[in-house]
Amino acid sequence: MNTPFSVSLVNWHDGEPLLRSVREAVFIREQGISPDLEWDGLDENCRHALVLSHQGEAIGCGRMFADGHIGRIAVLPNWRNRKVGTAIIESLLDYARAHDYPQVDVDAQLHAVPFYHGFDFAEEGCIFMDAGLPHIKMRLKLFPR
Repeated sequence: MNTPFSVSLVNWHDGEPLLRSVREAVFIREQGISPDLEWDGLDENCRHALVLSHQGEAIGCGRMFADGHIGRIAVLPNWRNRKVGTAIIESLLDYARAHDYPQVDVDAQLHAVPFYHGFDFAEEGCIFMDAGLPHIKMRLKLFPR
C-alpha cells in the first residue's frame, strides 16, 4: 500500500524536536494536559515511533518502554482516520516481537479502546483517571511471527 507518510523508530535524542511538536499539539494544546504531566522525564528510556509526511512534517508519534508499555500515541487532527495510528502501533508491535517481548500493554483513553481492539488488545481492570482523562489498561500477548 502506498501511504503519504513513513514511520521510523528513533531514540529521544534523535527525534526530540519532532516528537515534542506532535505531543504538544495533541496532548497539551488539544487535550489540555499539563506540560508538567506530559514531560515526565521518561522519554530517554523509550523507543519512539515517529511518523513524517512525505513533506517532512511530523504528524504522529508513540513510545514504548523496555517493559513493553506503550504510550503517548498521538496523531495530528488532520491526519486522523488515515491509518497513521495503525502504522505507529504496528511499528511498535513489530519492534516488540523482534525483541521477544512476551506482551505489551497500554493505558488507553476510553475513546481509543475500539482502536486497540483492532489489534486484539483486551481490557484489564477498571477505568481510572490519568491527567484528568478516563483510561483503562489494555494488554496484548505476543507470539513470535
